[in-house]
Amino acid sequence: MVRTNSTMLPLGTPAPDFELPDTVSGRTVRRADFAKGKGLLVVFLCNHCPFVKHVREELARFSKEYAAKGLGIVGINANDAAAFPEDAPDAMRKEAERLGYAFPYLFDESQEVAKSYTAACTPDFFLFGRDLRLAYRGQLDDSRPESGIPVTGRDLRAAADAVLAGRPAPKEQRPSLGCNIKWRPGNEPRYFAPPPPKS
Repeated sequence: MVRTNSTMLPLGTPAPDFELPDTVSGRTVRRADFAKGKGLLVVFLCNHCPFVKHVREELARFSKEYAAKGLGIVGINANDAAAFPEDAPDAMRKEAERLGYAFPYLFDESQEVAKSYTAACTPDFFLFGRDLRLAYRGQLDDSRPESGIPVTGRDLRAAADAVLAGRPAPKEQRPSLGCNIKWRPGNEPRYFAPPPPKS
């Protein structure tokens, strides 16, 4: 595990396109499916990361609550499933069904969608407004594994409430922190700086 922060993609960036299979329904989900919605949250996550495990119950609660309010939500797993079988599509489907995620859980096998979003960690949150321009990128809240701080989703909830109300998201946005995305060997993006070799 490499503790990694969000890249903090510039606010106002248009949502990069995607067309990926949903591991639960089997259908293909596209960014265009959300073009007429109230906003879109793209979450890069996986099954095995302790940072995701720490927040996944709150993420499930958030998804049910905010999907009902009209916010589009997708989860994307870009990890190398050959190296991390726990993040393979069948395991993703079981995880989504067990937790009751109220969003498609998509598999980015090529890792190209993750690169287009400059995703770096799990979890990594990208919230876009009705115009599908980036309104918020950052943490779910201040809680981290073993921090003793309750998981509330405070930061993401405040940003989502603002987007749904047509208001700007809060100006203060703190990077998410999690495990690095597990890139296939040789497929690491330029913006990802791997740890220095051990001497």
